[in-house]
Amino acid sequence: MTDMPRKDLYNVLFLCTGNSARSIMAECLLNQWGRGRYRAFSAGSHPKGRIHPFTIELLQRLNLPTGDLRSKDWEEFAQPGAPVFDFVFTVCDQAAAEVCPVWPGQPITALWGFPDPAVFEGLDAEKRVVFADVFRQIENRIKIFCALPIERLTRLAIQHEVRQMGQKSSESAA
Repeated sequence: MTDMPRKDLYNVLFLCTGNSARSIMAECLLNQWGRGRYRAFSAGSHPKGRIHPFTIELLQRLNLPTGDLRSKDWEEFAQPGAPVFDFVFTVCDQAAAEVCPVWPGQPITALWGFPDPAVFEGLDAEKRVVFADVFRQIENRIKIFCALPIERLTRLAIQHEVRQMGQKSSESAA
């Protein structure tokens, strides 16, 4: 028997430093792959205030919706009236060392570190390849997360699984 409250829709927050690439990709992908089961959001500890142009270009090229995406501060989700999160995933190592806001409802948390494509230096064609590679890594993780039988797992088992996913992504990135 599960001790995770059964819900029709689980709220998920993806955190990163700049909220311009990885967390935006994760938000978009979970809203695509987890539609009807998950509602994803993203934010940054020091948001850039704009989504990286290669992020938008990639998402649009793949026909993923970008109209509601924006770079925002995580404090926006620490305000009264903000969604209560069931899961909070940090997708970059820099944000993992920072002091995070206290999220109401004790969400399940994990670090899913991915390389930052926005800091890659090179030709535009090379940058596009790096963005596509990070996108693929995030998409794989999102698909695995969406396949978890949350309704049949205990909260502890879910916590273990999502943290293991982060370990696997860290190992494959190294």
